[in-house]
Amino acid sequence: MIPQDFIQTLLARVDIVEVIDRHVRLKKAGAHYKACCPFHNEKTPSFNVSPSRQFYHCFGCGAHGNAIGFVMEYAGLSYPDAIRELAQQAGLEVPETRGDPARAAQAKGLLERMMESLAYYRAQLKQSPAAIDYLKRRGVSGEIAARYGLGWAPDAWQSLQSVFADYETPAMKETGLVIDSEPEGEGAAARKSRRYDRFRGRVMFPILDARGNVIGFGGRVIGEGEPKYLNSPETPLFEKGRELYGLYQARRAIRDANRVIVVEGYMDVVALAQSGVENAVATLGTATTPLHVGKLLKLADEVVFCFDGDAAGRKAAWRALEVSLPVLADGKRIAFLFLPAEDDPDTFVRREGREAFEKALGEAKPLSQFLVSELASRTDMASAEGRARFVAEAKPLLAQIVAPALGTLLRRQVAERAGLDPADLGPAPAAAGPVSTPRRGAPPPRVPRRTVSAEAQLLERLLRRPDLAGSVDPDLASPDTPEGAALQALVLFARESGAGITLGQVTAHFEGGDHGAVVEAALAGGRILDGPEGADIDIAAELAGLVERLHLRRDERRKAELEARALGEGLTPAEREEWANLQARLAAAKGASPGGDPEAKPW
Repeated sequence: MIPQDFIQTLLARVDIVEVIDRHVRLKKAGAHYKACCPFHNEKTPSFNVSPSRQFYHCFGCGAHGNAIGFVMEYAGLSYPDAIRELAQQAGLEVPETRGDPARAAQAKGLLERMMESLAYYRAQLKQSPAAIDYLKRRGVSGEIAARYGLGWAPDAWQSLQSVFADYETPAMKETGLVIDSEPEGEGAAARKSRRYDRFRGRVMFPILDARGNVIGFGGRVIGEGEPKYLNSPETPLFEKGRELYGLYQARRAIRDANRVIVVEGYMDVVALAQSGVENAVATLGTATTPLHVGKLLKLADEVVFCFDGDAAGRKAAWRALEVSLPVLADGKRIAFLFLPAEDDPDTFVRREGREAFEKALGEAKPLSQFLVSELASRTDMASAEGRARFVAEAKPLLAQIVAPALGTLLRRQVAERAGLDPADLGPAPAAAGPVSTPRRGAPPPRVPRRTVSAEAQLLERLLRRPDLAGSVDPDLASPDTPEGAALQALVLFARESGAGITLGQVTAHFEGGDHGAVVEAALAGGRILDGPEGADIDIAAELAGLVERLHLRRDERRKAELEARALGEGLTPAEREEWANLQARLAAAKGASPGGDPEAKPW
C-alpha cells in the first residue's frame, strides 16, 4: 500500500493544470482554465480546471476529481498506478512500506529482467534477415516494428543464458521466459531436469502494462511449427484475463476515436496500425473477460469486436457478448464485425485498405441485433416449440443486463420476435447498475439524503473552501448522520493538514474510505466550480450562517438536557448559570426576551 501522507505530499507537489495540459490543451479563463472535455464529445468548452482548488470539473458530463483522478480516467490506470505515474513525473519515489517488501522487490526484479530480455530480442531482430524479411512481407515497416517493440528470439535452446548470469536460478523461472524439462529415469541413471528458453525461432511481441512496462511476450513462428503463437504463462506480473495487447500504444487513438476495436491476434493489431487504424487491441490467447470489457468501456463509449467469420470467430464473439452484458451501461455501445471466413483483420486491411475496413466497422452488428439473430438461428422460429426454445435461451441473458434502457428494449425485441407480449417474459430483473466502473464522464451516484441538513450544506461549502474547514468546531456536527460524520472528518483532516489545503488533497484523503461516498455526493450536488472564483468571498458569509445554525442547535440540545435534569434531580448552581446563559443566547438569536425557571414544575 502507498502511505496516505505520501499521496498528500504528491498532490501538494504537482500542479493539476500542468498535469492536464500535457494531454488536453487548456486556455486561461479568469481564475480558471477551460477546454473541451476529454471524456465526452463537445464543441463548447465546459471542462474547468481550478489551480487554487487543484480540481477539475466538467459541467457537461459531470466528470470531476483531482490530478490522480484525471490520470486514472484519462489513461485508464488503477489508483496505485496513477499515483506512480504522477510520482515519476514529479521525480518522487513511491514508498510502499506498508505492503510486503519482499513482494515489491520481487516485482521490481521481474520487471528489470523483462526489460533486459526485450532489449536482447530487439537487438537480435536486427541480426536476423529471415525475421526482417518475414515482417516486410507482412507489410510491417521499421517504424511500426519499433513502436510495438518487435523482436526476435533466436532458434537456440539457451540463447538467454548469454543475457542472464543467473539463468539457472528460481528467479529466472518466475519470468516465464524459461522452462524446466521433466526429470527422466529413476535411481542413479536418472537425468536431471534441463532448463531451456520458452521462446525459440519466433518473432517476439512484447506485452505492456498500462505504464509501459514489459510484463510478458507473445511469439510467432515464421515457418512451420506449432503452436503458431506462443504466449508467456501467467506470472506475478502477467494475468491474461486482465491484459490486452497494444492497449498502451492505442490509448490516445482510442480516446480520439471514442472507439476501440478488439481483434484476436498480435499481427492484426500491428497490421491495422500499419494501415492507420491505431485504436485496436487484442486478447492474449484467451477468451474475452468482463475485466477486459470493463477496462475498455472506461476508455471509450464504443467497443467493436472484430473476429473471423468462421465458426471459431462466431464462438469467440458470442463469449464476448455474454461477458459484456453485466458490465454494459446505457450510453455505451458494443458491436460485432464479422469478416469473410477466409479473412482476418490483418489480411483484410492489407488487401482492401483502411477505407474498406472502416466502412465495414460502420456496418458492425449492435449487440442487441447479434443476440437476437444468433439465438434465432439456433432453432426453428416457424414452430411454437422453436420460439419457446428461443425465449428460454434468451431469458438468462436478459437477466444479466443491468443497463435499464437496454434491458427494456431488448426484452421488447425478444418478445416481438417470439410473437409474445413483453409481460409474457416475466418480471424484468431489478436494476442493479453496472458491476464495473461507471461510464467515463458520468456523474457519480448520489448518496440518498433524508433532508438537506445544516451539516450537508456546510460540507458542500467547505469543499469549495477547504482552507476554512480547520476553523470550524468539529463538535458542532452530529456524528449520527453520514453528512455529520463526514463533516467532522473533514474538519479534523483540515486541522492536521494546516493552511493551504486544496480540494484535490481532500478528495484523495477520502477516496475509498468510510466517508468517500458522502463526500463524492456532496461534490456532485454542490457548486464546486460554479461561477467565477471571486465568488468565494460570499462563501465565508454562508459558512458563518451555517456555523451559527449548528451552534444554536447545540445550545438548544444542551438547554433541553438541563431542563430534563431540573425536573428530576435538580441542577447545581453551575448548571443553573449555564442554563441562564443558554436561555439568553437563544432568546437573543430569536429576538425574544429571556425568562422562565428551569426548575419550575409543570403542575
